[in-house]
Amino acid sequence: MARSSADDMELKRSCEAGILSKEKDRETVVMSMRVAKGRGVWGKAGKLASRHMAKPRVLAVTTKKKGQRTKAFVRVLKYSNGGVLEPAKVYKMKHLSKVEVVPNDPSGCTFLLGFDNLRSQSVSPPQWTMRNKDDRNRFLMCILNMCKEIYGAIPKVVGMDVVEMAMWAKDNTTVKVTQVSTKDGPIESLVGEADSQVAIQKDLVLQTEDEDTEALLDTYIMAIGEAEAFSERMKRELVALESANVYALMETETVVEEVLEGLEIASICVEDFDEWLGIFNVKLRHMREDIQSIEWRNNKLELQSDSNVALIDELDKMLVLLQIPPEYEASLTGGSFDEGNMVKNIEACEWLTSAIKNLEASNLDPIYVKLRAFENDTSFINGGYHEISKGYKRRVREKRAEFVLLKCTFVRRASEFLRNYFPSLIDFMLNDKGNFSQRGQLQRPDHADMRYKCRTYARLLQFIKNLDKSCLMPLRKSYCHSLNLLIRREAREFSSELRAGSKASKSSTPLFEGPASANQSISITDTTADAYCKMITVFIPLLVDESSFFAHFMCFDVAALAPSDESDNNNPVAVSEPPGSSAKPINSSAESGVLNQCLQELLDGIQEDFYAIVDWAFRLDPLSCIAMHGITDRYLSGQKAEVAGYVHVLLDDLETRISILFSRFVDDACYQIEKYERNVRQIGVVPYIPRFSQLAARMEQYINGSRDLVDQAYTKIVTIMFVTLEKIAQVEPKYVDIVLLENYAAFQHSLYDLANVVPTLAKYYHQASEAYEQACSRHINLVIYIHFEKLFQFARKIEELMYNMSPEEIPFQVGMSKVDFRKMLKSSLSGLDKTINAMYRKLQKNITAEELLPSLWDKCKKEFLDKYATFLKLISKIYPSETVISVNEMKDTLASL
Repeated sequence: MARSSADDMELKRSCEAGILSKEKDRETVVMSMRVAKGRGVWGKAGKLASRHMAKPRVLAVTTKKKGQRTKAFVRVLKYSNGGVLEPAKVYKMKHLSKVEVVPNDPSGCTFLLGFDNLRSQSVSPPQWTMRNKDDRNRFLMCILNMCKEIYGAIPKVVGMDVVEMAMWAKDNTTVKVTQVSTKDGPIESLVGEADSQVAIQKDLVLQTEDEDTEALLDTYIMAIGEAEAFSERMKRELVALESANVYALMETETVVEEVLEGLEIASICVEDFDEWLGIFNVKLRHMREDIQSIEWRNNKLELQSDSNVALIDELDKMLVLLQIPPEYEASLTGGSFDEGNMVKNIEACEWLTSAIKNLEASNLDPIYVKLRAFENDTSFINGGYHEISKGYKRRVREKRAEFVLLKCTFVRRASEFLRNYFPSLIDFMLNDKGNFSQRGQLQRPDHADMRYKCRTYARLLQFIKNLDKSCLMPLRKSYCHSLNLLIRREAREFSSELRAGSKASKSSTPLFEGPASANQSISITDTTADAYCKMITVFIPLLVDESSFFAHFMCFDVAALAPSDESDNNNPVAVSEPPGSSAKPINSSAESGVLNQCLQELLDGIQEDFYAIVDWAFRLDPLSCIAMHGITDRYLSGQKAEVAGYVHVLLDDLETRISILFSRFVDDACYQIEKYERNVRQIGVVPYIPRFSQLAARMEQYINGSRDLVDQAYTKIVTIMFVTLEKIAQVEPKYVDIVLLENYAAFQHSLYDLANVVPTLAKYYHQASEAYEQACSRHINLVIYIHFEKLFQFARKIEELMYNMSPEEIPFQVGMSKVDFRKMLKSSLSGLDKTINAMYRKLQKNITAEELLPSLWDKCKKEFLDKYATFLKLISKIYPSETVISVNEMKDTLASL
């Protein structure tokens, strides 16, 4: 028989080591046993079937001392990856309620341990399988004995007989001989191994019961020889006992009848008593219901009475709050709107607004809002709640009607006052001539005092908006119409004084009509541009500030603008950068449309004075449009806020008007260039080329910001100039290249300085340079071919023949022999000095710009030497033995002349 794992001391030490490494308190391992863990699944037939593969585990029974008490545990240990035992599960033995041997295992080695503290009873408990039945009995007996000793009770045992287990324990107990010391000396004592650990017999069958059983058995076994005789004896004794019991029953029949009669009488009494109790129970139940109904009604009436009293008090307090104070009523119905009384008027408006707002259903206390919900309740109607609610609502409606009438009266009076106040305030400023520019004195508009007076009524307008928003539109129109008269008057007087005070004469802007004069004076003046700049600097910030003030004063939902520079208010002619504007978007598109419409009425008509300045400046100096365009563009880019929408439109219109006027000037200049006389032979440089350089220099002095306008003008004028020059040159085909090279050279010479700083002019400078080089090349080649025609024709003929034959065959062609070559060379190079002098005179003859002749002659000599060198290369291939003047000799000859 294999050794049991319970006797494996090494396993026991491994279990102690695994438990000690995880627990703080030391536990004693009583028994450890290797088992196989399985999981049973309950099927439809109610039988437990194992579907999971068995896993090796170790079950250990441990004890732990805690004071005078001893606790017992059943621990489950598993093997880690390194083969070391480590705790996996622990069960307290005090919760062990059942030990069941699985009936499906024929070997009887599989059992279940049921604990009553497991959370999920729907999951089947694990099954533990031993190697043999002895190991199973040994482990289970250990658990049962410990439960008996420590907790005084054993769990329920299912699937095995306790007496059988006790008999097994008795048979499998090994006897140990121990020495017991007595007074007579040590004697040997036989003690079972199981008794040395736990007393199995004592736990399962008491010693007295065992002795009584043995005595009984000894009594019946005595004098019995065979089992059949013993069976006959037992039957006879059983018959005798039954006969004695029947006789005894027959003797007590009368007693039994008396007892039955008494029981019947008692049963009748009990039934009567039960019937009376049922009757009384029904009566008591009805009485209890009546009492509860009376108490409920009484309590409800008391509660309703208390609630009505409290409700009346609260409603009275609320109605008292709705009483109009006498001083507020006087201010709202007939008070004055002078500045001294505005504090009282504002307080009255605040009270009225708050009172009307408090009467709205959304702002009422939920208790008052729910009054209507209780009106249909009959209990409240009977208690008078309906009358209270109805009276309260009637009073509230009356108060609301009274407040609405008071609101209409006050709004009508305030609107009428403000509609009259705004025109009167503006008329006072219009009648004061000191507010406008006068002869010899520019007056910057100052609206600080007017705005201060208007701000006195800003909160009044806010309350008017809250009380009746429809009344704001007439007030806005009245304010816009009145202020529009003042602003237009200020702009008209300021513009007139600017034009009158600017001592500007008509500028002699160089145009392209008439003969050019080398000593033509160019009067550079920026008086007109300064006048426009002053107009913009003064009025654009003013218009933006007025728009912003109007938007906030008239209760539009917009953000505040950045304040203007205070220095501008003290210096009427100061030139400043356009004020930056930053505002949040208006809440709704509808309100934005209303604001833009009002701003248009506020500022409409002022554009005429700006147009007058622009037209006046253009008439005096068309080039001032460049400066005006730059100023307008800078201010235009600075207006970003919604309240400056109309100002943005005004600046945009001004920019468009300035661009149109300047385009008209450019078109006039282009027209003068195009109509230049083309039917007369042109000699020298056309007049519009030097005049354009003067115009470009003047235009560059006016640029203040963006260059787009000027660059567009440059592009248009120069394009027309070049196209017209080509047409002029074609009048006399014999002198085309001379006209072109002289004029393109003049264009480069006059714009050399500007082309270094202006990219647009630099582009046309390079274009003129390329055209000049092409014209020079064509004219020089013409002069060279005129004087050395035979020489270069012979060279061209040689090149044509070389396409079809070798150089050795060419001297044998007609007209290409060495004799012919010598004749051509003699006729072309004899009298070389005279020929070169004639070529120089040819260049000099038609050139009117003497300063171009040296560079042109140098180009001519260089071009001639290049062609001559190419000629010598051809000759050396065809006529290698012939003697010809070398390139160096020809170069020396040219240098000596």
